[in-house]
Amino acid sequence: MLNLNQPVNASGTANEDVYKILIYDRFCQNILSPLIHVKDLRKHGVTLYFLIDKDRKPVHDVPAVYFVQSSPQNISRIIADASRSLYDSFHLNFSSSIPRPLLEDLASGTLNSDSIQRISKVHDQYLEFVTLEDNLFSLAQKSIYLQLNDPSAGDREIEEIIERIVSGLFCVLATLAVVPIIRCSSGGPAEMVASALDQRLRDHLLSKNNLFSEAGNFMSSFQRPILCLFDRNFEMSVGIQHDFRYRPLVHDVLGLKLNRLSVPGEKGGMKSYEFDSADPFWAANGSLEFPEVAVEIENKLNKYKKDVADVNQRTGGTDGTEFDGTDLIGNTKHLMNAVNALPELTERKQVIDKHMNIATVLLGEIKERSLDSYAKKENDMMVRGSIDRSELLGVLRGKGTKLDKLRFAIMYLISQETINPSEVEAVESALRESEVETSGFQYVKKIKSLNVSLSSANSASRNNIVDWAEKLYGQSIGAVTAGMKNLLSSDRQLALTRTVEALMEGKPNPEIDSYLAFDPRAPKSSSGSSQILKGPFKEAIVFMIGGGNYVEYGGLQELAQHQQPSKHIIYGTTEILTGEEFVEQLTLLGKKMGLGVVAPPVPPSSN
Repeated sequence: MLNLNQPVNASGTANEDVYKILIYDRFCQNILSPLIHVKDLRKHGVTLYFLIDKDRKPVHDVPAVYFVQSSPQNISRIIADASRSLYDSFHLNFSSSIPRPLLEDLASGTLNSDSIQRISKVHDQYLEFVTLEDNLFSLAQKSIYLQLNDPSAGDREIEEIIERIVSGLFCVLATLAVVPIIRCSSGGPAEMVASALDQRLRDHLLSKNNLFSEAGNFMSSFQRPILCLFDRNFEMSVGIQHDFRYRPLVHDVLGLKLNRLSVPGEKGGMKSYEFDSADPFWAANGSLEFPEVAVEIENKLNKYKKDVADVNQRTGGTDGTEFDGTDLIGNTKHLMNAVNALPELTERKQVIDKHMNIATVLLGEIKERSLDSYAKKENDMMVRGSIDRSELLGVLRGKGTKLDKLRFAIMYLISQETINPSEVEAVESALRESEVETSGFQYVKKIKSLNVSLSSANSASRNNIVDWAEKLYGQSIGAVTAGMKNLLSSDRQLALTRTVEALMEGKPNPEIDSYLAFDPRAPKSSSGSSQILKGPFKEAIVFMIGGGNYVEYGGLQELAQHQQPSKHIIYGTTEILTGEEFVEQLTLLGKKMGLGVVAPPVPPSSN
């Protein structure tokens, strides 16, 4: 695209000699942001870059590359830019397929303003998704859970939401160049998306120049991947829980967005950091518990200090002796090695300083909010299905933000097999004492009372959780020490990982026998039945409708690596949500249903 849609050169960059301008909208800025840095744009010959809605001055004799969504506002802005002859030529790239009416508007608008000759190319790029890591993507569609579960939403609105999700998934599949087998549970948003995506793929495969005529790089064999669709209600608890692993903690507590975050620096002011494949520490340690990460940082720092000392020692000469010729030659060689080692040492130090600073800020938050206690007690509740009342109320009256307490209270509701009315009343009272908005709590209580399966502990028996632990980690439950708590805490998304594993195996299994199957390449009559499957699958795309998180992503990557031979799993979602953001959507749903009120402050005690 940056090479004016010509093949890139051998080094993977565009022609630097052709200077060009890049114009994008907010949505496409978010697509580009995790993938390319400003310095990389220069390598591709991009000298200036602007948002489409900003006022821009003419730059003559220079081509402009537009990367925008196909919206009426963007089309009218492009027509205006072309009519003012802002740039020499216009290379238009739309993030998804441009609808026919908008294409006609573009043609007539540029024709009427006598600027149609400036439009060099129009491309549908099918890139309407944000790639955060090699195996992680988001459609960046906000508040889908809220919209799909809104009691006032009509059929038309629901259909439009489903259509947006299908368009986003179609872009992902077009980019991977694969037509997968689609699996989902029957009923609910997952089936609606599966059915609509199946139809969209079927229609597209009938066209002559379809996007799937060539096999994509994703496939390690001739076998097609499986696309597993889930709805957030499949396992609500994972979206709410406090987690104590590094990647989820950084996201949940520090607000990681588009692989970037800002934290207070050591000397005051804010420091911004990026997390990408260039950060080996992030990739290697993201799934470790926080205390283990602190140890790893310490180890890396000690190794760095030792390597620096080695370099200093080798280049320092020998004390108290005069140089003779041979020593000078040896010393020069060491100096050359030291100079060559400097860039690598400097880079290592930057990574260590970055994670040291982040870990320090995290530790402050953990202590102030008792996040370790929240994570442990929520885990215990999910495993045992109960919690001592005094312990429960102690947490709600202890440290933590209002949203921490609300999340803990909702986790309590989800973990209980049966609801104890007096205990729930005590929880609500404790929330009101802390001036917590209870609408989200009331909403989950309402769902719970309607017997909607919410948690892994409910959708699978406790024995299954234990079986899964034994199966995944190859150790008997009796032999497990206190580490068992970590094991279950680091895999509380059991329902998702277990179901994905079963779907990838493709064998008869009571947990997934009711799951529907769609094969867009098979005759329509066979759709919906599971007779079309040929497992086991080596590759899977797992998609969560209504908001995903780094806990599920980490769990699925661990699952892929533990398989023999290892498998490939891509995780995607409508949007990546922190526990707080998801609970805010639950709160809004509660308010829409007229549940809960803003709690008044508790009057001071007369004692």
